[in-house]
Amino acid sequence: MSSGVASYVTTRDLDQEAVVTQYANFVKRIAYHLLARLPPCVQIDDLIQSGMMGLLEAARNYDPMLKASFETYAGIRIRGAMLDEIRRYDWAPRSVHRKARQIAEAIHRIEAHVGRDAHDQEIAAFLELSPEEYHQTLQEACGYRVFSFEELAQDEDDAGISFDVPDHAPGPLEQLEESDFRACLAEAIAGLPEREKLILSLYYDEELNLKEIGAVLKVSESRVSQLHSQAMIRLRARLHDWAHKN
Repeated sequence: MSSGVASYVTTRDLDQEAVVTQYANFVKRIAYHLLARLPPCVQIDDLIQSGMMGLLEAARNYDPMLKASFETYAGIRIRGAMLDEIRRYDWAPRSVHRKARQIAEAIHRIEAHVGRDAHDQEIAAFLELSPEEYHQTLQEACGYRVFSFEELAQDEDDAGISFDVPDHAPGPLEQLEESDFRACLAEAIAGLPEREKLILSLYYDEELNLKEIGAVLKVSESRVSQLHSQAMIRLRARLHDWAHKN
């Protein structure tokens, strides 16, 4: 974090123009990274505009006493503002949410019964779908949805995308719940099939797009899309007990 931004935040004497100038490219990088996983109807200018609002909000609310750097904090705020903008125009049919929920339930039941990863063929058979129909369903889910890890803690009925950071300092209960969720999520990710785990790492950590991941794995972009959807739905299924406990 630059000393200039630290000064603005500490004194609350915000120079909006200076903050926007310094972090404009940061906002654009986040916007283009999100755009790569969104339908064509989403416009880059809308993402950048909402991201700029998130940046200014981050500068107003950031507490230098927090352990997180300003860039880390601002990144979360910027993504959250963009996702809030997307959420206003929910293009996903209810059938997509319903099918994703059914897949998660199928995975949860199969894995509880067999004690290992549920395979594509098993999930398709449980849902009484052909392998082609199952893969098409995964493709639709990825095409319509923006997945975030925080969303996994929500009920599918909410159909929302959450990446919120509270304006106030979290209380002990909130901190405990967040810590518990993070621990359960890390454990669930570690237990994913190797290919799904690699895809999430390349997508979220290395920030490769689906086409680039396909080149790494030597599979088609559509297959990467399917495996990404299946990985996120599998995580939802494995976090089922945590979500209902809380």
